[in-house]
Amino acid sequence: MHCHSLRRAAREILHQNLVPNLSWDRAGFFPGSAFAVFIIFCLPVSMAVAAEPPSDSPPPDKRGYTLFNPTPPPFMRELAADRPDKTDCPFTVDAGHFQVEMDFANLTYNRPNSTRGNTRFTSYDVAPMNLKVGLLNSLDFQLVLVPYHWERTEERTARITERKSGFDGITPRFKMNLIGNDRGSFALALLPYVKVPLSQHRLSNGSVEGGLGIPYAFDLPKWELGLQHTLRFNRNQIGKNHHIEFDNSISLGHSLIGKLSGFAEFFSRLSTERDSGWVGTVDTWLTFQVSHNLRLDGGIYIGVTPAADDWHPFLGMTWRF
Repeated sequence: MHCHSLRRAAREILHQNLVPNLSWDRAGFFPGSAFAVFIIFCLPVSMAVAAEPPSDSPPPDKRGYTLFNPTPPPFMRELAADRPDKTDCPFTVDAGHFQVEMDFANLTYNRPNSTRGNTRFTSYDVAPMNLKVGLLNSLDFQLVLVPYHWERTEERTARITERKSGFDGITPRFKMNLIGNDRGSFALALLPYVKVPLSQHRLSNGSVEGGLGIPYAFDLPKWELGLQHTLRFNRNQIGKNHHIEFDNSISLGHSLIGKLSGFAEFFSRLSTERDSGWVGTVDTWLTFQVSHNLRLDGGIYIGVTPAADDWHPFLGMTWRF
């Protein structure tokens, strides 16, 4: 029924039953009757609200959206990122949209210990980032790069100091969500990657490396729980052979105040290379949701084993457009 018909029907009902002794003016309103105005104009609104689908209705079919046919903003998922923790998320960037995940800057500091000997190491990265683009509803492409890296290694016994700086490589990645991208309490994805040795001034080992990550997450009431297992194929520190490394991590987060949330993570890496140490870190950070498409974060990775980096503070953001 059209809006004009609804108003006419309501007017007739009011005129015949509610206030028969009052007449209508030329504009079609009851003189002084606020209740009549309320009925006439709110009836179409109430009918429209009643016609809305229930909140538990199935999500729209987004399989037809691609890089060249972007997902409409009302159908986009909540902002999800692979930073700042080491545990990647299983959710992809919506098709046809872009996402930048980056540190403004970070610092790594290692003091001398039993594993590294009497060596002190300091480094920082400027604007390391992960550039993402949604190809399909459940597939995105990512390009991880470090525009500028600086490091200083001080061998205190021999009193030798070495400095390096420059561009530090590119790592292309794909993420394919297998389940739970748009709905459900469990999500799982595959994340293959390849490291391309394009660094300057011998910052990398000059070898192609790669691996496969398997991130997954559970939707818990008021909590965010993420886990990941990663298989890495890396070059040995000495020689040209390669070895396998196994990463495992778990992160847990909770809203603190308003748009501010807190997180904690445990990360471990076990290498099959001879004489290599077990890496373990405890990580913690805060996030602030500025808007639907922008999030700020800051925190620190803390090494808890001799083979791990001692301190790694960072400050960064995630921006989707």
